[in-house]
Amino acid sequence: MAKAYWISAYRSVSDPDKLAAYAKLAGPAIEAAGGRFLARGVPAKTYEAGLMERTTLIEFDSVEQAIAAHDSPGYQAALVALAGGVEREIRIVAGA
Repeated sequence: MAKAYWISAYRSVSDPDKLAAYAKLAGPAIEAAGGRFLARGVPAKTYEAGLMERTTLIEFDSVEQAIAAHDSPGYQAALVALAGGVEREIRIVAGA
C-alpha cells in the first residue's frame, strides 16, 4: 500500500496565539492517528508563487489513515482552536 502525505501550506497567520493553541492539540492528535511529522516550519527557499510561510509535511501509511486523522475528534478540536487564526490549505496526496 502506498504511503500518503498530508501537506499544509499556510498563506498567512493572523493570530499566532490561535496557531499555538492548535499546535498543542493537533500534533498529539495526528501522531495518535499514525502520522509522522517529516518537516514543519518556514521554507528555506521558495520558487514561483511560493510564500515564505509555514509548511508542514506529515507521512501516513495510507490515504485512508490520513483522512481518518483529519476527521478524528482530536483533530477537529484542534481546528476549533485554530478557527480564524490562519489562512492555509491542506492536501492529502498518495505516495508514488
